[in-house]
Amino acid sequence: MGTAEKGAKPRYGIANFERRTYRRFPIRLPIEYYRADSSGNQPGQALDASEGGLQILFPEQVEIGQNLKLRLFFSSESGLNTVEALVEVVWTDAQIGDDGNHYRSGVRFLNISPEDMVKLKTFSASFL
Repeated sequence: MGTAEKGAKPRYGIANFERRTYRRFPIRLPIEYYRADSSGNQPGQALDASEGGLQILFPEQVEIGQNLKLRLFFSSESGLNTVEALVEVVWTDAQIGDDGNHYRSGVRFLNISPEDMVKLKTFSASFL
């Protein structure tokens, strides 16, 4: 056995698997949101969606653990649809964008009606 073979150690790769419960679908859809304890709505944009939650681009910084009410807008064969939900902010990212006025965050659904979940699933199925 040569010297190179004696010193060689087997190498094992590391796979980076995402452990998501639900498949995410890239979207660019407008939203309106407001804090659960106020009534003034703000515009935002959903960047991706799943049955568990959304990735959203907010015009302001939101806090982890904060509850928000939101309305997601999308079009389908039957016209304009909306999905309404109570969500919780579960992660936030540094501000992004050229103007520095956008914040990327992830929210999970706390309360969404079965009818709105069906709308979201049907819309998401169009990406398959």
